[in-house]
Amino acid sequence: MYRTRFQKDIVAEFLPPKRKTKTQRLILLCDGMPSIPKKQGLVEFLSAKGYWVIYPRYRGAWESDGEFLKYSPHLDIKEIIDEVLDLKTIRENSFYKSFEVKPDEIFVIGGSFGGATALLSSLDSRVKKVIANCPVVDWKILKEEQAAETANPNYVSYLKETFGSAYRLPEKNWKKLYEGEFFNPAFHIKELNPLKIRMFHAVDDPYVPAKVVKDFADRTKIRLKLLKKGGHLSTDLIVRKYWDEIHRFFLSQ
Repeated sequence: MYRTRFQKDIVAEFLPPKRKTKTQRLILLCDGMPSIPKKQGLVEFLSAKGYWVIYPRYRGAWESDGEFLKYSPHLDIKEIIDEVLDLKTIRENSFYKSFEVKPDEIFVIGGSFGGATALLSSLDSRVKKVIANCPVVDWKILKEEQAAETANPNYVSYLKETFGSAYRLPEKNWKKLYEGEFFNPAFHIKELNPLKIRMFHAVDDPYVPAKVVKDFADRTKIRLKLLKKGGHLSTDLIVRKYWDEIHRFFLSQ
């Protein structure tokens, strides 16, 4: 696993494909929040399938610089794509080895908070397809989700107590989510292209209500695989279990 930095602020791990393919494909993995960055095994799995993989930390989170939620996290993904397509190389930070990367197709995979990032990344015309696993589709669930996750009435305080400086999140940035426009897929519902997106969700998800996601899927015509059980689904598990289906979706026009 290599490490690099995009746009000066965004720290990311990455791997080139372990086997060459005629079409060069790149996947960007988007973490949930709060969560510990632990998708390295999934990065290796996707690399073995012939994909370039970039696994970033959002600005203001974990190793990346900046202020969390100052800007919509999907803009971090956009800026990584900007840099990759502009420079056509990625340089790792340990020994300054450079890798040539010229993706013909770009994909985004994200779960939960990262599912919202993935959905909004689909608005970028350069992104071919997106997988959103147990995604936050509308931040109107905010109070219910917080209640399920912590007894602390102040979520920003909970993050600081539990994750220390892993998230540099001012209260004012978190409150932007309550407004309904910032970083909210539901606000962009008319702009989303259902042909570019697949969603996975479980009926018994305790954090993101299945009804909210089902209603969102009905309104957008996005294809949703709704599982009877699984709770707040692991993106690693879903991608591995349904890889053949996901890969066919990626290859489809």
